[in-house]
Amino acid sequence: MDYTDYARRILSHGALAEVAEYGRVLEAGKEYPLFRLTVPGSRWLVITSGFHGEEPAGPLTLAESFAEVVAYARARDVGLRVYPCINPSGFEVGTRYNRSGERPNNDFLRYEVSPGTWKGELSRGESFLRWTLYDGGPKETRAVRADIDRFPPPAAALDIHQDNYLGTPATYAYTFGDKAAYRPMMEAASAHVSVIRNQKVDENNHTDGDGLIESHDGSVTDYFLRKGVPYAAALETTTRTPLASCHAVNLIWIRGFIDLAARGGT
Repeated sequence: MDYTDYARRILSHGALAEVAEYGRVLEAGKEYPLFRLTVPGSRWLVITSGFHGEEPAGPLTLAESFAEVVAYARARDVGLRVYPCINPSGFEVGTRYNRSGERPNNDFLRYEVSPGTWKGELSRGESFLRWTLYDGGPKETRAVRADIDRFPPPAAALDIHQDNYLGTPATYAYTFGDKAAYRPMMEAASAHVSVIRNQKVDENNHTDGDGLIESHDGSVTDYFLRKGVPYAAALETTTRTPLASCHAVNLIWIRGFIDLAARGGT
């Protein structure tokens, strides 16, 4: 999709939310505005999407169903800060990374694992001395990271992704916190697509029986955990999953995270 058309769709939600530009990036001679949609409430949910350009379902769900999301959040007095498409040049041309070949995902944190030795991602069970907010990385990451960090930690945070590697329609999620909070969402999602349970999804990660993975990978989800957010997850549907099913799963988790935010918190 041409990002100009996508931006027009986001701007059309101005009657429902404050639509603000938190930055602009220049890729291949074209300037791309970066949007945040804000809906006030007493407790906050942050939604991020579109870190990877070949994972279009999240940005499209947010563009197409934003009115439904806002209505659900307002009924529960939950405020929204939504970053619908973080990597616009990749989204426009369908590439994982931006058009400069930079990798906008992760790069939120650095971990000191021994004195003077820093890593962006921890191995399973690896201890660390301290973490710090990273200040480098691709321009898209720097922009969204700086904007997110301007605000107090929310009550919940959901990052919407897709998996472009697994060859079947399926879903799973990276989560932190009480797994019982996420099981109802995954069970509801299973009505639309298979849940990957007790299986390897890549060389480093293996789902549990609920289709959940815990990984300290320096991502925005990991960042929210370190900031004390009680509910933080990165949702995955495979790119082999029909778009209508992706939308259904995304909306199940968005509504679920609105409910989690409404329980209490910042």
